[in-house]
Amino acid sequence: MSSVEHSKKSERRRAQGKRRMAKNHQREEMKAKNSATRRRGWKERAKRVRLLLLDVDGVMTDGRLGFDGAGREFKFFYARDGIGIRLFQRAGLRVGILSGRKARVVELRAGELGIDLLLQKIQDKARGLEAVIRRERLRPDQICYVGDDLVDLPVLLKVGLAVAVADAVPEVKAAAHFVTRKPGGRGAVREICEGLLKAQGKWAAEIGRYFPAPEG
Repeated sequence: MSSVEHSKKSERRRAQGKRRMAKNHQREEMKAKNSATRRRGWKERAKRVRLLLLDVDGVMTDGRLGFDGAGREFKFFYARDGIGIRLFQRAGLRVGILSGRKARVVELRAGELGIDLLLQKIQDKARGLEAVIRRERLRPDQICYVGDDLVDLPVLLKVGLAVAVADAVPEVKAAAHFVTRKPGGRGAVREICEGLLKAQGKWAAEIGRYFPAPEG
């Protein structure tokens, strides 16, 4: 191969590389635009929410799984998330759990928080959502779902308010209307509970219970 032919071949390769980079850049820009479009107006969506539906692993917990010597599973929950759930319920709103796995400790945590809408070992979460809609007699736009991984996408794409935790996978963040600042199992649930209550004008009344009434 002559030096001229080699030079032309190198130029073609460089041109092809530039075109690929340009296409990748366009795709990333489109993803960013689509994500930004979904996130606009999340507070308006929040005003319609009547049910907060939560994944467990990676949302109510940090996603780690632990087992003792007898094979019993244990998880760690965040106390402040629990307080957020209680405030949300006290404002007259509902909380439910939709999880792909099943664990006794989740039943115990749900019972402790007064969550009677508990669906575990749901492999097809889209069907699980349909069951929730029928049971609760709600519209999809009245439901907020919080997820972190790919299995949550079918639900996130159907509900009125889709929320991703801070450490969710990129695809889930791109599909969300809102991404929390806090990670799963470390305040994400508390953050969305507060955000929903504030959007609905109920936050001040709830925290007002903790302040003493003025004297006189």
